[in-house]
Amino acid sequence: MKLIERKFYLQQLIDVMYTPDIKVITGIRRCGKSKLMDAFISYVQKLPNESNIVRIKLNLKEFEVLKEENALYEYINSHYVPDKENFLFIDEVQLCRGFETAINSLYEEERFNIFLTGSNAFLLSSDLATLFGGRVFEISLYPFSFAEYLLYYPQSDINAAFDKYVSAGGMAGSYLYNNPDDAKKYLAGIVRTTITKDIVTKFRIENEDLLNMITDYLMDNVGNRTSVRNIANALTSNTYRTNDKTCGAYIDYLCRSFLFYPFKRYDVKGKRYLESDKKYYLADLSLRYAVIGTKNADYGHLYENIVAIELLRRGCEVYVGQLNETEVDFVAVKNGMKTYIQVCDDISRQETLQRELAPLLAIRDAYPKMIIARTKHPESHVEGVKIIDIAEWLLS
Repeated sequence: MKLIERKFYLQQLIDVMYTPDIKVITGIRRCGKSKLMDAFISYVQKLPNESNIVRIKLNLKEFEVLKEENALYEYINSHYVPDKENFLFIDEVQLCRGFETAINSLYEEERFNIFLTGSNAFLLSSDLATLFGGRVFEISLYPFSFAEYLLYYPQSDINAAFDKYVSAGGMAGSYLYNNPDDAKKYLAGIVRTTITKDIVTKFRIENEDLLNMITDYLMDNVGNRTSVRNIANALTSNTYRTNDKTCGAYIDYLCRSFLFYPFKRYDVKGKRYLESDKKYYLADLSLRYAVIGTKNADYGHLYENIVAIELLRRGCEVYVGQLNETEVDFVAVKNGMKTYIQVCDDISRQETLQRELAPLLAIRDAYPKMIIARTKHPESHVEGVKIIDIAEWLLS
């Protein structure tokens, strides 16, 4: 398999390599967590000061005997080398019974720089503080960005490449399949495995059919304001019953396993967060195409999904802006600075452009405002609002 250097994430690991935290790489299944760890190990091995590296892959037969906390601890302890910088790397850490006890002990001893990956069923973001007592630094890994896609598939025609990226997505494992139908089977398998192993098993879900129905519903409605009650009503029929509480819990599980990301609404005028009617965006659009196909393919909302994940990838806090009765697609906050963003497909018609401009121009503060659209033209400005092509923005 062809590999590219994911410099952005690699730098995050480099920046915290000597901190005392337990470093945990999280993200949706098959997004490259183990490959990133391998790349970081290669970096450590090239440092001028020789380090001692303990590498354990618990999914390999070689390490079968370490699937118990005492055995794991004794193995790691026996490989410690005094007077060297010691690094511990463990893949699929959840396969060891009682792993948290062994890892917490090693943390307290302050002898190793600890790095972990594992199944999302056991290393959900919300569970890390419980497992390791708040001693965790999380590196959130996402599927390939458009820039990374172009590193994998170098080409000069950026517009054609972007059109392919929208459907092919950033799950690099699917790139190995020459037949598009085979790639879709691979991607659909990721969704199925996430549901069966990362959610059904961990949370003892009894109604897997309902979980699949909610998954399909959220995929079909990326970019739409979504209330739990509306989902429950939509999925209830004469022969089928569900309720707000169950649907809300199932949606939470889907988000905690990194399949979807929830975005709260933010009252721009009142400067407060609104709890109702979140928006949900998919970790990668390719999963939508693989599971529900091209039905209801609103490209404006699909582009919103791409921008939403890119903003998270860039380290922004992201909200959906609410201004009286109008909506701003995203309020992105980084280092205390806000940017207001509208995302659209085609703004070549004047009425469409004015519709997208109106919510931005109604905001009275001085923070930057922009429209990201499929313009295929150089960047421009209208009434102080930046207008930029989505492909160019993704590469900026």
